[in-house]
Amino acid sequence: MNFKKIYNKIWPVNNSVQENSSLKFLIIRFSSIGDIVLTTPVIRCLRKKYPDSTIHYLTKKKFADILQSNPYLDKVILLDDDSIATGLKKTIEDIEREEYDHIIDLHHNLRTLRIKNAIREVPFHSFHKLNIKKWVYTNFKINLLPHKHIVDRYMATVEKLGVINDGLGLEYFIPENEQVKKDDIPFSHSHGYVAIAIGAAHNTKKLPIEKLQELVAKIKYPIILLGGKEDFMNGEKVAESDTVKIYNACGKFSLNESADIVRNAKLIISHDTGLMHIAAAFKKNILSVWGNTVPSFGMTPYQTMYEVFQVNKLWCRPCSKTGFDKCPLGHFKCMKNQSMDAIAETTHSLVKK
Repeated sequence: MNFKKIYNKIWPVNNSVQENSSLKFLIIRFSSIGDIVLTTPVIRCLRKKYPDSTIHYLTKKKFADILQSNPYLDKVILLDDDSIATGLKKTIEDIEREEYDHIIDLHHNLRTLRIKNAIREVPFHSFHKLNIKKWVYTNFKINLLPHKHIVDRYMATVEKLGVINDGLGLEYFIPENEQVKKDDIPFSHSHGYVAIAIGAAHNTKKLPIEKLQELVAKIKYPIILLGGKEDFMNGEKVAESDTVKIYNACGKFSLNESADIVRNAKLIISHDTGLMHIAAAFKKNILSVWGNTVPSFGMTPYQTMYEVFQVNKLWCRPCSKTGFDKCPLGHFKCMKNQSMDAIAETTHSLVKK
C-alpha cells in the first residue's frame, strides 16, 4: 500500500503538487504520429520542472519509434494494437505496480477513462478535447473553439503541476542508426530537394493524384515524395512524368528515416498530417495544404514558418474533425479547387530565399 499517496489525497497541500523533484509521472497519448509529436513540449517542460523525476510515456506499440530516443523519458510503455482488450488490462496492472504520483492524460478517451477508474488513488490531469465544440463546428459551421494551439492546450493540462511552456517548440529525436545515408537517395537530389508528404490518415485530407501530378510538374526543383507503404502506388503515378526529378520514397523508409529526409529538405509541402508536425519540430518552412479539416482546429505547424493553402468560403468545411474515405457530398472542392500555381510559386520563392 502506498501510504504517501493516501496521505496526499486526504491532506492535500494547497491543492497543488509538492515541490518534490523525485516524483514519478506517467504521460498517456495512444496515437497518432502528429498528436504524439505535439505532446513533446509537455515532456521536455515537465523534465525541466522536475529534473530528478521519473517520466514514463504510454502509447501504442506501432508509435514506439517516435518516443524511444527521447532523452527526457525514462521509459516508454507500449500497448499492443493487436490485443487492445487484454493488453489494456495488463497495462493497468503494470501502472498499478509502478506507483505513479501523477498521471497526465493527453488523450482523454474511453481507454484512459478505464485506467482512471481502475487507479483512483493517483491524481489524473486530463486534457480537454473540446469534442462538443468540434461537433458544433463540423455540423453547424459555428466556430466556438478557442484561438489556441493544441500544444498550448496540452500545456494547460500540466499547469497545476507548475509546468510552464519554455517556448522552444516541438522536438523529434532520430537515432543515429536510422539517419539516411547519402547513398540512400538519388545523386540528383544530393544538393537539395523539396519534400512532399503525399499521404494522410484519410483521403479527404489528401490532394487527388491529378492535383499532385500538376504540382510536381510546376515545381522546378528535385522532389522527394514521402508516405507509407499504402502510398507507394500513388507515389509511382505522381513520379512517372519525370523519374529523375521526382523520387518516390513512399514505403521505402522507416518513420525515423522519413523524418531525417524531412530534416534535410529545403522545404516541406504537406497535408494536415504527422509529417507536417515532424517538419515543425525541425523548424522547416512548411506549405500546409488543408482539405476537409481546418487550421482553426488548432493544429497548424507549431512555432515554425508556414503558409496555409485552403479553399476559403467553402460552406461545407469543415465536414469532419478527422476525415473520410471520400467527400460526403461527392464534389471534393476543398482539394480539387486548390491552386497548384500558388503552391508552386510559393515553393520557388521560399527555396530561393
